Amino acid sequence: MGRPDLNRRQLLGGIGGLAVAGSFGFAALGTGADALASGADARVRYWNLFSGGDGANMIAMLDAFRKENPGIDVKDSTFQWGNPFYSKLAMAAAGNRAPDLGVMHLGRITGFSPGRLLDPWDVDLLAKYGVREADFNPDLWKRAVIDGKLYALPLDIHVQLCFYRKDVLKKAGLLGDDGRIVPVTSTGEWFDVLKEAKKATKKGLQTIGFWINDQNFQWWFFVAFYTQLGGTWFNQANTEVTFDTDKAVQVLEFLRRHITDGYANPGMGSVGAEQFMNGAPFAWEGNWSVPVFSGAKLDYGATPLPPVFGKQATHAESHAFVLPHQADRGGATNEAAHQLAAYVVQHAQQWAAGGHIPAYTPTLSTAAYKELNPQSEYVSAMDHQATEPKVWFAGSTGILAQRIGPIVVSSTMGSAKPEAVARRMKGALTQLLGMKNPMDGQTAAQGGAVA
Repeated sequence: MGRPDLNRRQLLGGIGGLAVAGSFGFAALGTGADALASGADARVRYWNLFSGGDGANMIAMLDAFRKENPGIDVKDSTFQWGNPFYSKLAMAAAGNRAPDLGVMHLGRITGFSPGRLLDPWDVDLLAKYGVREADFNPDLWKRAVIDGKLYALPLDIHVQLCFYRKDVLKKAGLLGDDGRIVPVTSTGEWFDVLKEAKKATKKGLQTIGFWINDQNFQWWFFVAFYTQLGGTWFNQANTEVTFDTDKAVQVLEFLRRHITDGYANPGMGSVGAEQFMNGAPFAWEGNWSVPVFSGAKLDYGATPLPPVFGKQATHAESHAFVLPHQADRGGATNEAAHQLAAYVVQHAQQWAAGGHIPAYTPTLSTAAYKELNPQSEYVSAMDHQATEPKVWFAGSTGILAQRIGPIVVSSTMGSAKPEAVARRMKGALTQLLGMKNPMDGQTAAQGGAVA
């Protein structure tokens, strides 16, 4: 899985090449020498990146675990979301100072040198505590497997959604008998919906907000609609770019048309949520906006992104538990880490309140989950996830999004033609495919075999 002699200096140099070295905070790594809580038999040091509502929900789940398992002392630490967190985690694993349990975005697993910076899960231990492969969506579980071993335990999927105001759409005649938005199955139908919705929209509000000038959101939307068209990125061996520029142009023209037809305002690129709360009929946002909109007492619904190219697919990522590499992993502490992760995954009803779709599928069939709105309306997204390719440079806010996202924005904003943008995207993908992962010095083709 890579060079076994990777040391702290080499890792810092490699990550520095990705412009994230400045985010290290060594004081936060800890030594693991702090004493066990009174009466505890094992301690689990757990690092996560959850703040805000997600942080509160995670704390509630950890407190419930502590109450039920007084013999396990959980020492949780929350770090800054994004590259600062991943940098700390990588440094800790490389220096044998890793926590017992961590959280990562599933799309970043392949680039985190599985087998060197991550340890595989013991599936028998997980089964002992009630978690088995059969309890998960097959595609989701498959994304967590590299070289035949499970390197991530999915907690959820979080998806891009089409939020809609029921009060506005009712006025526009766009609600069905079930109180939900009328079905949309083509680009023509979607723009017909926007046309009617615009007529019912208050003056001064755009019809739809979809983060026009944000590189991450525009990339996520592109991934969704490109997947609807059946587009691919690389061949199975990751040696050749298979990106289809004709399909890409269709998606780019579709995104751009929201502006040219007057439904989205370039000057309001990052205020879609605020406009939605003020009465705009649509917003394309992540499911993490559910607590915000519900807290505002809006009359709204949420569906996966519309299948305008015929096939259901909406962009999805996943939070997942990981075991950062420890030279001496094992024993009571390792078992306790498995037990804690299994507990949280199985008790994700609390987590669903933040808008995330629980990965543990038995949760989705419970009466309590079915009563959650709008969560129960978009739960089908679990079965048609549009994800980034399984390569080391992909994953939430990873290098792929950093390189390709701004190119997509240039088309959406109208500063470049879709045909030229599609060619630039293919060129960037070709360049990335030949790059070496600073974690282990291997290209995508040389890395671990994906399952």
